[in-house]
Amino acid sequence: MFRHTAVAALVLISLSACQSETKQPSPSEPAGEAVSGDPLAARDPAPGQPGETDDVARPLMQAQVVLERLGFAPGVIDGKEGLSTTNAVEGFQEANALPVTGKLDPATMQALGRWSNIAATRVVNIPEDFARGPFATLPKDAAAQAKLPSLGYATLEEKLAERFHTTPEVLRALNPQAGQPAPQPSDAAATPLPVNYQAGQKIRVPNVGGDAIDGATVKDKGWLATLTSLGVGSAQPKVARIVVSKKGGTLKAFDKADKLVALFTVTTGSSKDPLPLGNWKIYGTSYNPQFSYDASLFWDVPDSKGEHLLPPGPNGPVGVVWIDLSKEHYGIHGTPEPQTIGRAQSHGCVRLTNWDAARLAQMVDSSTKVSFVS
Repeated sequence: MFRHTAVAALVLISLSACQSETKQPSPSEPAGEAVSGDPLAARDPAPGQPGETDDVARPLMQAQVVLERLGFAPGVIDGKEGLSTTNAVEGFQEANALPVTGKLDPATMQALGRWSNIAATRVVNIPEDFARGPFATLPKDAAAQAKLPSLGYATLEEKLAERFHTTPEVLRALNPQAGQPAPQPSDAAATPLPVNYQAGQKIRVPNVGGDAIDGATVKDKGWLATLTSLGVGSAQPKVARIVVSKKGGTLKAFDKADKLVALFTVTTGSSKDPLPLGNWKIYGTSYNPQFSYDASLFWDVPDSKGEHLLPPGPNGPVGVVWIDLSKEHYGIHGTPEPQTIGRAQSHGCVRLTNWDAARLAQMVDSSTKVSFVS
């Protein structure tokens, strides 16, 4: 739940506040260079041509990577059945005039068959510049976070997981011999220590695609770097309207012909901060926003935590992007905890994974209509 200001400053968030002060390039400033040579980008085979071979069969993960390429996002790519994957399948079925079952039934698998040469995983070599960091564990206290230059990734493992739209646990399962950490003391927490990945190391990752970036079309160099880091392509469909369903926990995006072109699973609020049903406008989009934290505006935070301006970063409270709405205090944004989307509550706003939020941000503009429905 957030409070908007002028679009130039974009937002001050009400349970906290998100205010972008990111420098915007002037019209004369050169655009970013093309990133077509990104060594982590997918290299999809042509239709009918053989693609990369998986080490083992992963049919559900293969369906997830294809659905995501087509705009029907399964959230975290993990090769498991779940709410986000069911939503993605339903979106694909609706867009292709198939019976909407949410299941990978024979008709749906036949329709997805034209992309059967896209593997579920691929092997990548971790580039030195990607592995460089900096990485640091973030303090939990907002006052301490405010002193940092950015709210970046804690580890290379976390950064790799976000780049390939998955979790550290999935990466570990795909790479059981990849630099396992030293054993923990017997009294240590149950959470495993991060794997110590290194530059130059070859690892197997979910075969996320649609990640080609034309730097000439992305004038904000900071945003260009974010898209590259997240594996989100710059070519996205333009949408005329989006519909957020409280019951379904989804955001559907329709083009000007009213065809469903994208679906994302979202978190839509809570009993204390419910989704505001109605029709709204988009006032603007803030890339890599700062966050004005005000403890007095959180019902679950003591007022004594005070007010602080938090730096931008993927681990900031609203992630990498804030889409400002005409409904005062509300917006659509990313998250530092992608595994919670569709499962945890929010403080009223519409929350997506960082990679889905970055994708959506390139689809919408001030002419896009927004509906929040029950």
